[in-house]
Amino acid sequence: MKKTVQTLVAICSLLISSVAFPDDCKSDNSGYYCAKDWKAEYMDGPCKVKEESKPYEYKVEIKCKDGYGAHWAGEWKDEYWDGPCKIKRDVKFDEYKEEVKCRRDD
Repeated sequence: MKKTVQTLVAICSLLISSVAFPDDCKSDNSGYYCAKDWKAEYMDGPCKVKEESKPYEYKVEIKCKDGYGAHWAGEWKDEYWDGPCKIKRDVKFDEYKEEVKCRRDD
């Protein structure tokens, strides 16, 4: 059950990030890349979403008041590598944080 929830959260975060990146941002074999820094704050239903991107870094923080509207369940911390990118997740009942940092291969 926990693995299924983590998989769903990962898929949802990838979908959100692919929609949220401005036109001058892309994902390539060296990870996320934006030509310039950008930030976005918006509401997703009852949840407040903050996104921030710098070259080869991406952060998203989702806060849902009292857990209402949260699409994840449980609490956990996770840290792993996905290719050249290190992904850290800190998940609580009412808050989801994800940070992606990618190594730059010039």
